[in-house]
Amino acid sequence: MSAFSLGKLLVLQERDRKRLLFEQQLKAVPQEVAAVEARIAAEKSAIETAKAEWHGLEAKKKTLETEIKSAEEKIDKYKNQQMQVRKNDEYQALTHEIATVQAVIGKLEEEEIGIMLRIDEAKAKFKTAEAELKNNISGHEGKIRALRERGAHLEADVKDAQATVVAARGEVAEPTLRVYDRIAIKPGHPVCVAIVGAKCGGCHLKVPTHIEVQARAEHELTTCDQCGRIVFLEK
Repeated sequence: MSAFSLGKLLVLQERDRKRLLFEQQLKAVPQEVAAVEARIAAEKSAIETAKAEWHGLEAKKKTLETEIKSAEEKIDKYKNQQMQVRKNDEYQALTHEIATVQAVIGKLEEEEIGIMLRIDEAKAKFKTAEAELKNNISGHEGKIRALRERGAHLEADVKDAQATVVAARGEVAEPTLRVYDRIAIKPGHPVCVAIVGAKCGGCHLKVPTHIEVQARAEHELTTCDQCGRIVFLEK
């Protein structure tokens, strides 16, 4: 391989590296957008959860109010009956019923107070979650717009990079391209590496003297006998 051919091969590798970088960045954009959308969804879910808790407690409070009212009506009924009975044992029985219902009312009212405190907490949690989303949503949406704009620019960069790779491939001899493509199957792995300190720059193993001599001469394509990468000596 001539020095000129080696130079063209290194140009191809550099353009391939840029193409791969742009493609990886473009591939990451939808994932980054999805991550931001997931944060928005999580914050909206927090709002809905807080709202459901708040409304659930309000419904429980109304149920307790209904139960308390029903119990109070029952006491009024028992008291009216007391005014009509003439036997002491009947009167005492109604007194016992009244006391029993009053105890139930006491427990219901105690529970209602606890529910009212929890309602205040749930309402505050809902307002906090709602305010947090309102504060963050514009930032989230702005980031999504920026990511999508970046994606559009990267699509153009990828097309340009792919075109430059095609052009560079046209400058490299077909037999050399076959070797290059075979090694380049693993994206991100360098195909052409320098020999440094008598070691391959790819696998970092010592190369035989005859390979180093061949690479120095640059008359033909030279590969590492361990990893198969194309090797050369830097000037």
